[in-house]
Amino acid sequence: MSRSGDLEGRVLELVRAIYGGHELATPQWLQRPGPAEARGRWTLVQRLYQQLTDMELPEHMPSRERRTVDCVLQRHGEPPRIVEFDEIQHFNQYRASTIRRYPRSVKVAFDRHVWLAACGQKRRLEGGGFGRPKPPLFPHEDGRHRQRAYRDALADVLPAVHGWLPTLRIADFEVSAWIADSRAEVRMVELIAPRLEGGHDWSLGYPSQSGR
Repeated sequence: MSRSGDLEGRVLELVRAIYGGHELATPQWLQRPGPAEARGRWTLVQRLYQQLTDMELPEHMPSRERRTVDCVLQRHGEPPRIVEFDEIQHFNQYRASTIRRYPRSVKVAFDRHVWLAACGQKRRLEGGGFGRPKPPLFPHEDGRHRQRAYRDALADVLPAVHGWLPTLRIADFEVSAWIADSRAEVRMVELIAPRLEGGHDWSLGYPSQSGR
């Protein structure tokens, strides 16, 4: 297993232990979302795709479109929550373009400004398999980068319309320095607890208000 795989495995192990609940499969509505799956956010999904590709998003996705998220956890008495571990390839101008277009109604369990800052530091996109074309939706030379940004956006904007909790994201640069330490579980609690409390609109950094 690669270093990245080791890191992801350890992060998810800690999150499972801290968060609790039981694990679920990636939801069907995230596989090939069209108008029925995106519901009231279909227009937003179309705009995000068009921003990334300069193309029009079809209402019916190709049957080959499949994806899994890193983890889905559900605690007793609560809706499910997606948990994602974002490695360095998740941070670039394409991801930044989607995050900047989230409306105030999109709540996420990560700090949007930290993600945007990391995206802004990227000077060169990863090559090889990280960026190859992914037709028909992403036929560009850097299609995989655009596809990754689009899929990350879907995992952020769609859970709420299905009654799920905001997606929790953890970046590799947030944990790599201490994940192997003896206090890793304590550090992980300190990192994710504020994101899980629901007292802030993490998409904008403002205190959340009812009725918005």
